Amino acid sequence: MVSYGVKSLKIFTGNSNRKLAQEISQYLNIPLGEADVSKFPDGETKVKIEESVRGEDVFIIQSTCSPANEHLMELLIMIDALRRASAERITAVIPYYGYARQERKTRPREPITAKLVANLLVSAGANRILTMDLHAGQIQGFFDIPVDQLEATTILVEYFKEKKLDNVVVVSPDVGGTARARGFAGRLNKPIAIIDKYRSTFDDVEIMHIVGKVEGKTAIMVDDIIDTAGSVTRGGQALLNAGAKEIYVCATHPVFANAAKERLRKSFQESLFKEVVVTNTIPLNNGDNLEGIKVLSVAEIFAQAIERIHNDLSVSELFK
Repeated sequence: MVSYGVKSLKIFTGNSNRKLAQEISQYLNIPLGEADVSKFPDGETKVKIEESVRGEDVFIIQSTCSPANEHLMELLIMIDALRRASAERITAVIPYYGYARQERKTRPREPITAKLVANLLVSAGANRILTMDLHAGQIQGFFDIPVDQLEATTILVEYFKEKKLDNVVVVSPDVGGTARARGFAGRLNKPIAIIDKYRSTFDDVEIMHIVGKVEGKTAIMVDDIIDTAGSVTRGGQALLNAGAKEIYVCATHPVFANAAKERLRKSFQESLFKEVVVTNTIPLNNGDNLEGIKVLSVAEIFAQAIERIHNDLSVSELFK
């Protein structure tokens, strides 16, 4: 066992993204902790930590992606098990923080699920949260424990810098993502454009108009999540209609729910997108590896953040 600092560093994972957890452990040169995360015959989650964690600094790597309820319960039960096993500090490493899209009340009688999940994590015994690109920045304020939010922008920007694209414009697929697009554009030193859209239903998007110049340009549409792919496909068509030369899409979290895979497959067949670039915060199953999708790994930046947290060093240094 490799030891950093005074306390030993131990890493465990549930079943949501074991491949990413293995990559992170390889960067840190630390084996994954022994844990049985399975099911009872009736479908309830069963957890048993199979090694001592008393007095240890423990990190649990678990995205709360689909099936979200199952993976969230795995995370909560693992935290409870580690707390009862006397771990000194428990950090929930959540590359993709699910239940984040209801982070405020937009209509009467709606829940705020992002806050509910925050309460559950703290009640279970988490001492700290490490995540990446929250759907809404205010979710950090829902916790009364430290929250470190990593950014995939550095990884994505470096990828596009290496491509050396000409005449680029960075596009936000909606008004709410303007700050994200502006930060991305700032690192590339490129202009931005904004798609003003209207969402008639959750997965049905109507494009209103485009703010900014895209004619004759290579557009990079930047988002945090690709869920049903309705926004990016409608947005891509609007950019094409406005004269964009070619279109790239990049997003941190490839949720790819419902009709997303079929919409993307059709988009590539019709040459709407040049490439869709995502990260591995959510694993893509073998059948999801569509032609034209590029997956970048976030393992190294998470490994560096875990090491810094363990050694009580600044995480923000990773973004300089």
